[in-house]
Amino acid sequence: MFPFELLSSEASAANLLEQVRWREGLCCPRCRSESVIKHGSYREYQRYLCKDCDRTFNDKTGTIFAHAKIGLDKLLFAFYSFLRFNTSIRQLDAEIDVSYRSLRRRVEQFARTLDAPAISLVGPAEIDEFYVSAGKKGRERDSRSRSRGLSRRGRGTYDQDKPPVFVLVDRGSGQRYVIPAKSADEATMRLLLGNHEKESLTVYTDGFRAYDPLNDDESFHRESVIHGDGEYVDGDAHVNTCESHASLARRWLSPHRGVSKDKLTAYLRPLQLRRRILRKPGREALKEIVQAVL
Repeated sequence: MFPFELLSSEASAANLLEQVRWREGLCCPRCRSESVIKHGSYREYQRYLCKDCDRTFNDKTGTIFAHAKIGLDKLLFAFYSFLRFNTSIRQLDAEIDVSYRSLRRRVEQFARTLDAPAISLVGPAEIDEFYVSAGKKGRERDSRSRSRGLSRRGRGTYDQDKPPVFVLVDRGSGQRYVIPAKSADEATMRLLLGNHEKESLTVYTDGFRAYDPLNDDESFHRESVIHGDGEYVDGDAHVNTCESHASLARRWLSPHRGVSKDKLTAYLRPLQLRRRILRKPGREALKEIVQAVL
């Protein structure tokens, strides 16, 4: 259910921000002192005075909402719709009557604010990769525009405007990670799989050559399926969960009609948060979105 009551006005959105931000107690965002008193108001927002540093602040100070010319209710509507319904920024521009440029800047700032996923594998784990056509969208080019079809076949790299995106599934914890990379090579793969709890981590892969060094590494036990031979499942060995999540990631990017490779990480990072709020009711989901960027 869409949380209409929380986004019906800027005052109700301000009340939500106050509840979420100070849920563990009120403190000064500058000196972290708890010697704080109420000190009037700033529009719909409560204003406070810190007795230690003698400076005032409100609920938005020190957050991505500070100094925003777009109302908080409209910003939260944009963030919620972006995550919950995979709404493009162009469509959000039409819905809330805010300039596309301002809204895009705020949505991209929101995406960059989200924490990078901390990978800690319980195991066993699946790993696979897919490739995204991502060039220099939104930037001035110093050369001829590339072909959108990217006619070059085979595996791509960041420099070829076809960066790889790794999908990592931890079957032990149920966590799924989607991480763009410069290239699909052994170094990147080892970096992603490096933090694991067990001495020897069981890893399920396909037949890609970059995973071959795992066979000679005592830290890993590799089991693979060779898609080229028509093999997709061999007992517990498969990467079907990775491929399923990769299709969701492609669908997540599709409304934006191509994403610049410089911003690919920022656009994919919200996918992790979207999965966390997927089954939550609107009110709880919106609170978690606000909490994620504070």
